[in-house]
Amino acid sequence: MSDAFETVTIPLLQQRKRDGKKSIGVVAWDFPTTKFADRAGVDFIVVGDSVGANLWGHSTMLEVTLDEILLCCKAVRRATDRMLVSCDMPYGPLQEGLSSAMKAAVRIIKEGGADMIKVDAAANFPEVVRAMTQAGIPVFAQFGLTPQTALKYGIPYSAQSSSAALATAAAAAKLVEEGLMLEEAGAVALDFTNSGPVAGEAVVKAVKIPCIGGFGGGPWLDGRVRLAQTVLGYGEKWVGSKTDTYFNTAQGTIDAFKALVADARAGKQIKG
Repeated sequence: MSDAFETVTIPLLQQRKRDGKKSIGVVAWDFPTTKFADRAGVDFIVVGDSVGANLWGHSTMLEVTLDEILLCCKAVRRATDRMLVSCDMPYGPLQEGLSSAMKAAVRIIKEGGADMIKVDAAANFPEVVRAMTQAGIPVFAQFGLTPQTALKYGIPYSAQSSSAALATAAAAAKLVEEGLMLEEAGAVALDFTNSGPVAGEAVVKAVKIPCIGGFGGGPWLDGRVRLAQTVLGYGEKWVGSKTDTYFNTAQGTIDAFKALVADARAGKQIKG
């Protein structure tokens, strides 16, 4: 735990919105990354089902199981008692029905130690958000334009077209309606995916709870979430990449391994 930063709570995040202050979260799945984020003053960690595609080589996030996400959540929880921990409910329990979703939610809170649960495509499951809230389980409700929800809006999904697609008044009005519905159902915060400045600003003004966004978000929101691997430039796609990020761990890692191989083959004492 870092003594330099205040302990973050859900009421604190909500107060920051009222005060016009931004909150920042990082998507992480392991103990050391969480420790680094804690020491840097990050407010909350999202244990995302993106672990499947980004760390384990799955073709989609849909392959991640509840037991696997719990393993990650426990590791993150052990690393911090200052930051809030949000854990994704993986694909499956929600789709199986309310009873299955509630059982999974209890496990995530009880076994994983999460402070809140991120429910993906939550606007499609308001009854789940309401039931969790009534059971005392805080919900971080994700909504907006995703591959799963694009058809609902009649929009062909692509990263390039998402912000433009949500720039219409009709799309913004629909998303304001969904944001208000999720707030009424009891969500403690919203995770607005691909908000864009038009719909994003409209929802932020309409709801009283924090509206925080990752991909496709921006300064018009109450806060941001960023994948730790993107912040750190960690992943094969960052090798030789010219995209601006905060660090390029990928290239540095390859260079370190090359130096290790060279030293060992030259009969030198290896470092560390």
